[in-house]
Amino acid sequence: MQLTPFCLMLSCLQVSPDRSQFFRYDSVSLSCDDQVNSTGWKVKRKTSEGGVRPCSSGWGTTSSGATCVIGNTYPSDSGVYWCESEDGNRSNSVNITITDRTVLLESPALPVSEGAAVTLRCKAETFSSDHTFDFHKDGLPVGSSSTGEMTIHGVSKLDEGLYMCSIPGFGESVSSWLTVDGSLPPTSSDPPSASCSVSVSRLMCHLVVGTPYLLSTILLGLIYRDRNRAARTVAERRGSHNVIMEIAV
Repeated sequence: MQLTPFCLMLSCLQVSPDRSQFFRYDSVSLSCDDQVNSTGWKVKRKTSEGGVRPCSSGWGTTSSGATCVIGNTYPSDSGVYWCESEDGNRSNSVNITITDRTVLLESPALPVSEGAAVTLRCKAETFSSDHTFDFHKDGLPVGSSSTGEMTIHGVSKLDEGLYMCSIPGFGESVSSWLTVDGSLPPTSSDPPSASCSVSVSRLMCHLVVGTPYLLSTILLGLIYRDRNRAARTVAERRGSHNVIMEIAV
């Protein structure tokens, strides 16, 4: 059995929406993105009791093997999910938590690429404009927001860890692990300024270094052309002079 942690070689378990926590009665779709043409991919899960079973039980759940849609989530749907083929290949695994708490943290369920911009969202089951949202990483406060959002720009391995959020006087969420992987390709949410500046710098460098060579090549070409013209002119003049001399004799 081969295990690929971050969907680079085998099937990749995709989660929609891409977050690891859900309120009761939310909807979540899990699907297998086959990258090796293995047969019989199924979404499987490890339950809190330690058992393993296909993602096919529970009211409101539909499963076609490679896709499992849980229409009304319950805490009993919490667990580790992955894709597995008939020949024993396995995908990445995702930890899904269905919470009964009044506060939920929306963080990516799948690994995020290093350098991307990641937004964490803290949500209350009952909305109020008076909420203050506090974010914590590994048990330590890392920020506070009045909008319920905290964005980490240019995320790195140092930002990897266990995140949770709380609303004073209202409650706190369960914790979720944020995974950062440097081998993943950049996503569309990555800030383009860094790569753009690098490209512009390289272009300017090539122009500065290459321009003298280009000008030298053009100059040598012009000199070579002028010399050929001069040689042809001299040859033509010599030919005309010889003809004149022969007539004179």
